[in-house]
Amino acid sequence: MIENSMFEEEPDIVDLAKEPCLHPLEPDEVEYEPRSSRLLVRGLGEHEMDDDEEDYESSAKLLGMSFMNRSSSLRNSMSVYRQSSNGSCSLPSTRTMVVCTVILVIAVALIMVIYLLPKCIFTKEGCHKKNHTMELIYPLATNGKLFPWAKIRLPSDVVPLHYDLVLQPNLTSLKFSGSVKIVVNIIRVTWKIVLHSSGLNITKATITSAGGHQEKPAELLEYPLHDQIAVMAPEALLAGQNYTVNIAYSSNLSDTCYGFYKVSYKDENSRQRCFAATQFEPVAARSAFPCFDEPAFKATFLIKIRRDEKLSTLSNMPKKATIPVTNGIVQDEFFVSLKMSTYLVAFVVADLKNISRETNGSLVSVYAIPQHINQVEYALNTSVKLLEFYQNYFLINYPLEKLDLVAIPDFQSGAMENWGLITFRESSLLFNSRTSSARDKKLITAVIAHELAHQWFGNLVTMEWWNDLWLNEGFATFMEYFAMEEIFPELHSDEDFLNLIFKAMMKDSLNSSHPVSSAVQSSEQIEEMFDALSYIKGASLLLMLKHYLTKDVFQAGIEVYLHNHNYGCAQSDDLWDSMNEITNGTLDVKKLMKTWIVQKGFPLVSVVRKGKIISVKQEKYLYLVEPENWTSDESYLWHIPLTYITSSCNFTHCTNAYLLDQKSAVIELPEEVEWIKFNVDMNGYYIVHYGEDWKTLIDLLKKNHTALSPKDRANLINNIFSLAGLGKESLEKAFELIDYLNKESSTAPLTQALFQLSLIYNLLEKKGEQQLAARLMHRIECLLGDKIDQQSWTDDGALSQRELRSTLLAFACTHDIRNCRTTATEMFEKWMNSNGTMSLPSDVMKAIFTAGAKSSDGWDFLLKMYSSSVSEAEKSKMIEALASTEDVRKLIWLMQNSLEGEVIRTQELSHIIATVSQSLPGYLLAWDFVKENWEKLTRKFHLGSYMIQNIISWSTSQFSTKAHLVEVKSFFESKSEQSSQLHSVKEAIDTIQLNIQWMERNLAMLQELL
Repeated sequence: MIENSMFEEEPDIVDLAKEPCLHPLEPDEVEYEPRSSRLLVRGLGEHEMDDDEEDYESSAKLLGMSFMNRSSSLRNSMSVYRQSSNGSCSLPSTRTMVVCTVILVIAVALIMVIYLLPKCIFTKEGCHKKNHTMELIYPLATNGKLFPWAKIRLPSDVVPLHYDLVLQPNLTSLKFSGSVKIVVNIIRVTWKIVLHSSGLNITKATITSAGGHQEKPAELLEYPLHDQIAVMAPEALLAGQNYTVNIAYSSNLSDTCYGFYKVSYKDENSRQRCFAATQFEPVAARSAFPCFDEPAFKATFLIKIRRDEKLSTLSNMPKKATIPVTNGIVQDEFFVSLKMSTYLVAFVVADLKNISRETNGSLVSVYAIPQHINQVEYALNTSVKLLEFYQNYFLINYPLEKLDLVAIPDFQSGAMENWGLITFRESSLLFNSRTSSARDKKLITAVIAHELAHQWFGNLVTMEWWNDLWLNEGFATFMEYFAMEEIFPELHSDEDFLNLIFKAMMKDSLNSSHPVSSAVQSSEQIEEMFDALSYIKGASLLLMLKHYLTKDVFQAGIEVYLHNHNYGCAQSDDLWDSMNEITNGTLDVKKLMKTWIVQKGFPLVSVVRKGKIISVKQEKYLYLVEPENWTSDESYLWHIPLTYITSSCNFTHCTNAYLLDQKSAVIELPEEVEWIKFNVDMNGYYIVHYGEDWKTLIDLLKKNHTALSPKDRANLINNIFSLAGLGKESLEKAFELIDYLNKESSTAPLTQALFQLSLIYNLLEKKGEQQLAARLMHRIECLLGDKIDQQSWTDDGALSQRELRSTLLAFACTHDIRNCRTTATEMFEKWMNSNGTMSLPSDVMKAIFTAGAKSSDGWDFLLKMYSSSVSEAEKSKMIEALASTEDVRKLIWLMQNSLEGEVIRTQELSHIIATVSQSLPGYLLAWDFVKENWEKLTRKFHLGSYMIQNIISWSTSQFSTKAHLVEVKSFFESKSEQSSQLHSVKEAIDTIQLNIQWMERNLAMLQELL
């Protein structure tokens, strides 16, 4: 739709029919751009309207404006009704009446034609059928010429088949040069090849036909707003033919951990060193080489990298040959890759060491900088086990001859699944037996499991477009926890997954949530898809489906999906169709799962028990942050695979199932029961309200809490506190339910209770209700004090016991409960007096460091040890402790230094802001820091990136006043439209509104309860 505001700036008018010098333009190439960056061409584009009604409305506005402009001078010079000298109106003449009548009839007829004529769009040539080509609107290229494409997505008339890429990075000048030859196939006759390029200085562009050897110079047009270039052919490119596009270019190595970027680190002699690495997902391959940078444009790649002979290189494929180029420079050539998307291309130029092991014909290697090579053995052993498990489960072998896992010293995300060359943040791959805790081991295992699962889900079969990112990330997350349960049951990873689901549901319950599969176009929108909903909600929906279909049917469906789409792309429906091949008509998986994928949020299931009759009802779970603007969500309906156990049989094999595919239903039990618990082990993505039966379940926990599994107990704690926040249950009842905790010994329910109580404590503390917060902490101490006292300051016990110890002692020391801080401070002082040589128990190291950082001397010593430590696990705990100080000047220094990345790595910034924002002295500082450095932050991390999402969320999550709500809204509204429209900004505003609502609803109740 063309907005009227476009006419305010009087844009140039170009009639394509009168411009023979312009390259011919194909149909279906129109998209409206911001008026500051486009040129107006008369007419409307055929795909610009969402429906016929919008077409008519747009045409009517244009015609109406034209009519008004033409008639305005007439109205100024002549009046239909003439006023007499005495101020009264004289009657119009007969001629005037006739003219007016004719004009009125014409106007009415015109309006009726525009609004009532079906399938017709009016232009200056008259009525066109909607599917006919019309004159189009195109933007301007950087040279002032017309750029022949206006959409964010690339045209489909040209597809890449193969890339020959040559790169030469210079780690001294921090620049790189490159050339790429792209073999393309022409689907439809065209004069242009449109592809992506970002920040590249292109010096040459030519085209060669398949049968010819002569490179023909081609005109190059650039449109930076969409990161696009157009190679304009000197002659028509014929359908069915292959051509080679040759492009030479240069650029700077990025300083943002994005694209082809510089990595800095200190070697074993404390000398500053650097190397180059890549991070292309989702849209940064275009900043390293011109390419068709969309996941569906899969191709093969031949990569050659020129480097200093003292360094080494890695890429997706094994190295084929190394040849000398000039004095001190050699070129590494790698074997041609499998067919893959551009975001999976990767290369590293560095000085690294490795250890390797072969499994099933593939060589698995783990690489690190030399001083960290003694910390990679656990990762290698874990990778081999996981690779073997996935090959057996999917019945498809890993297709490459090698798999490299590389620890990168400065890496923004946790890891990246590049095919054959997986890159990791060091803390996600390196395991130090002396300083890595039980939780560190679990994290490393989980990240490796996730990235290896991607070698099938994402690499072998790729989502067609970023709207279905969950097919990659949801599946990899699901397989990560499933594989860990199967191979490493002692890690109890299912409990971690449970807590992640609870947090994802908090996000999904907000007005600002989005469906798992959401339409996206811009790079910011694509970046924002990398969130808890794509990862955790996507994974939890697969978990729910697996339990409903049974594990064997689910596994068979996955095998069909992978076999049907290997080396290709898929959409969500392709997965459901594969599942339906196995269910064979007994269940329509597509119909069931579409209710979860295309709708945002999740259901609240209300349960009423009367004798043997169980009435269940579903509605959308939603916080009403603005009730006056709320409209009914009656249209929301999920097909919910309900599960339940009862007092008559509460073992796993006694789980009952019922598909609730209507608003309400009745379940009849074979006999009356004492209690019923729905959503067994939280395997379903919904919350349950038990009404009067909450009292029954509270009594059950008090008398015999082990009648329910630990996950079921955690599920009840989460649900009742969530319902209290929603206003559907009282906070008093929620506190009554957790009174049993003094008998609890399992990690999952204790962790969930601490999480819920910490949320309340933080709100009270930041609201200025310190006395009430202290009373809440006393209540927690009464519940868990004995449990805290029982913890030893060692690394003894099973892994689950060790993890619980870490959680309880870290909480106790942070809030100065019992003697925790005294004990921790004594241990810290002994460690400091030994100049850091004394060994500390890894599971309680964070608690010890946090206590030590309370003093100025302790903080300074911890910072010095951070700079010299070679253990990433130890450094991570040190950073959190340093950010826990109450010294405001130190907090400011820490955040600022991390942004600069000199002493503290930039990758730690979101972690630091998260920790600072939790404390009373720091929560306003964190927000002030974000405001003052917003432009720097968005240059460093990109709008929409997961890092920016976290920074926005953490820096605002503690606010619960209307003044802060106004401040946050005003700040983002004062920034660019892209900033104010971020999902994470809307989520932050929703969260503050909820905090305000929660305090208004529950403050008085808390004063009575505590």
